[in-house]
Amino acid sequence: MPLDEQEILRLLQAQDGVVSRAQVRRCGGDDPLVARRLRRREWARVHEGVYVDHTGPLTWSQRAWAATLAHAPAALAGASALRAHGLGADGPTTRHEEEGCIEVVVDRSRRVDSAAGVTVSQVGDLEAVAHLHLSPPRVRVEHAVLTVAARARSDDAAAATLAEAVRRRRTTVGRLREALDDRPRLRRRRLLRDLLTDVGAGAESPLERRYLRQVERAHGLPRGQRQVPGLGARGRVFRDVAHEEHGTFVELDGRLGHEATEDRWADLDRDLVAVASGKVTLRAGWGQVLQPCRLAAVVEHVLRLRGWGGRAVPCGDDCGLDQARIALTRCG
Repeated sequence: MPLDEQEILRLLQAQDGVVSRAQVRRCGGDDPLVARRLRRREWARVHEGVYVDHTGPLTWSQRAWAATLAHAPAALAGASALRAHGLGADGPTTRHEEEGCIEVVVDRSRRVDSAAGVTVSQVGDLEAVAHLHLSPPRVRVEHAVLTVAARARSDDAAAATLAEAVRRRRTTVGRLREALDDRPRLRRRRLLRDLLTDVGAGAESPLERRYLRQVERAHGLPRGQRQVPGLGARGRVFRDVAHEEHGTFVELDGRLGHEATEDRWADLDRDLVAVASGKVTLRAGWGQVLQPCRLAAVVEHVLRLRGWGGRAVPCGDDCGLDQARIALTRCG
């Protein structure tokens, strides 16, 4: 077979400058051609039988391509797949990311050794869980999300992984539940199912999830509507928690979405519009949600002032609801 230089060039362009020996041979090349390009420093070896078309540091994308080609047929998995899907870059780092590893998965019928800087796992049916046609190949976003959430260092980190994927519309709660059903041996399965219930209820961040479970549900407060659309001074907004019948909003300022100056200004504009329309906004952050009994007393107090006829209930034997009520009365 004659050498097809154009096909090699096309592969390099499509694969971010990375190519494998097997691909070169399919294009009519041979080992002397590879050796010549290595000797001329046109290419550099990344793994056994995998090369990049420069001698400088590799980008993350080039490392990902090299890992999948070195173990082909293979797909990015876990945090590496999540990153390839455009998720997880700003979230909590995993052990694999801290170690600089690229994660790939291969079919269980194969036995392969991990290349340097690569962790390899196996799956029963690679084609069923991976998009092998994507560049680079990667497991489906649902499986990547569940894998990363299952090994998260805390419940909040797991919630953040699930919520980010749904919030950014990379997947849905329904598809994540279906994928979870397909993985009966996944760690923390019960927790993940509970988390998906909360995400499905509109809790889009760990902070919102904590508020839903530890403040609202645990103290018997009326259930608020989640992510309610409305208009603010700068256009369309979404309320974290809305008690429309009592003219009250609860806005939860966590790490995601509330750091930038423009985001903060938009939040203040939203509060001003609420006041101008006769409604009140209770804005709480981690400091307040981590004191759930006290925050529940505040929300109860405001809702009762605005027409709610019920009362919050203690969340347990050590609940601080009554003490918080007394403190509010003194402040008034």
